[in-house]
Amino acid sequence: MKELNGLVLIGGKSTRMQTDKAHLVYHDKPQYLVCYDLLKDFCSKVFLSLKKKHTECVVEDIGPIFDHEIYDGMGPTGGVLSAMNYAPEQAWFVLACDLPFVDADLISYLISKRNASRMATAFKSNYTGHPEPLCAIYEPQFKDAMQGFVKEEVFCPRKIMLKSDIELVDLPEPHALDNINTPDEFNKTIQQLKG
Repeated sequence: MKELNGLVLIGGKSTRMQTDKAHLVYHDKPQYLVCYDLLKDFCSKVFLSLKKKHTECVVEDIGPIFDHEIYDGMGPTGGVLSAMNYAPEQAWFVLACDLPFVDADLISYLISKRNASRMATAFKSNYTGHPEPLCAIYEPQFKDAMQGFVKEEVFCPRKIMLKSDIELVDLPEPHALDNINTPDEFNKTIQQLKG
């Protein structure tokens, strides 16, 4: 089984939040560094997935992978494909920076359920039953399939996973992958985490 690299997705527009979600602080440091610290205990190397404009997130000892220009405007799919182009033989544990309830136990659990013979291993949403592509393991063989979807202008990673041979894992904690998109949600989450 291939070793895992980690990829923290921080290249989003954060339009609804009105500030860069990567820099929000839920756990005493910017969230992108929390994600990095979580993944480094499980992955051989951990990288930050960035757009060129996010150079302020480049930190010494953390390698950036900038979105390749051919994937510009494709959102998370562009970030994942840029990483797969960077190290095509590696499997990738992908984690978005707007999931403040993810912890080491959740990451460890997904890794324990990994099925490397499939294209990816992902949690199943408790809300829709669909794959959760932004806390998932992408195997090297998924790259060609993803590029095929991109050629057909399918950029949504959830839609790509729905049409692919992936391993779906029940989410052990119902709200573990709740993402935070607005200032109101951020304030409520801070209160919840303090409680």
